[in-house]
Parts: sequence; structure tokens; C-alpha cells
Amino acid sequence: MNQGRSAGLDTLAAAVVRGREPPPVQLWNPPFCGDLDIRIAFDGSWHYLGTPIGRPALVRLFASVLKREGERYFLVTPVEKVGIKVDDVPFLAVALEVEGEGPGRTLVFRTNVDDIVRCDAEHPLRFEPEAATQGLRPYLHVRRELWARLTRALYFDLVALGEIREVEGKRQFGVASAGLFFAMTPAEALAGSR
Repeated sequence: MNQGRSAGLDTLAAAVVRGREPPPVQLWNPPFCGDLDIRIAFDGSWHYLGTPIGRPALVRLFASVLKREGERYFLVTPVEKVGIKVDDVPFLAVALEVEGEGPGRTLVFRTNVDDIVRCDAEHPLRFEPEAATQGLRPYLHVRRELWARLTRALYFDLVALGEIREVEGKRQFGVASAGLFFAMTPAEALAGSR
């Protein structure tokens, strides 16, 4: 194992004290110290030197100091910043709870690193076309330009909760949460919606 890279991980782990809320990494602008061989895979697993990081507490610690600048991702402390690779987005939404019903309904998600995120104006859903399946890939804003991709099972849960509404003069299929409507696709794109 490369001693310099190991020391970088140790420094990051030692410098962060995990509280109830993630540290204010958006306020930290330390010098760039190079890249670490850390990768967040498409399935949400974290890898160091090609090996999965098997300690969930360490993954949660690293996730708490994750920062995005443009298209790059970094782990930051008040004194150093190291680059990492992210295959798609850093988090997965793995569980969904529906609080309330009707117009007061709120969708509450849990991520693979145990963030609890209420879908609202600050934490919107977005849906992107997925070429491979010709379907949609759903995402949830977690914090500071960091997003979670919803698992396929949660996507089906959203579809089951979906409805058709008029949005800017067009019929859209989507899902409501916290008094907002998040459009997925035009209603006419749904089979049998005529």
C-alpha cells in the first residue's frame, strides 16, 4: 500500500468529527493536495485502491466531507482537499417513506449513507432519459449539489404514486411531495393514457 495515500486517508478520517449535520464543507477552501484512488461506483459502493471500503461508518464519514466543484468531486477538511472519482452521482436513495396524504403528502428518502432527505423545494426530484432502457433515471438532491440516484425499486414506487396534472398548459405525469409537483414525462408518452 502506498504510504502517502494511506496517510491521506488517515488525515481525512482524523480531521472530521461527525455530528448530526454534515460539516460545512461549502465554507472550506483548503489547498488541493492531489487525487486519491477513491471511486464511488455506479452502485453506490465506495472503493479505495480498487477494493470496496467495507466499513459503513468510514463511508459515512467520507460522505459527510464530500464536496462538488463543477464536475469534480473532492473530500475536504479545513486543511486539505483531495480529488476522487464518481461514476454517476455519489449517493443512492434506498428507502422511501410517505408522510401524510393528499396535498400535505411528503416523500421522505433515506440514502445509502443514512442521510434522511425530505423531497421539497430545496431537495427536488429530477428525471433524466436513460438511453439503455429508453426509460427515466430519477435523482434526488441531497445537499450542496450532491445528488442521489433512486434505486429501480424506488422508481417503481414513485410511478405507483404518480398522477397526471396540468403543468404550464400541458398534461404531465409526475409525483407530488411537500405541495410541489415533480413532472416525469408528458402524459401522452404513457401507454394507454388517451
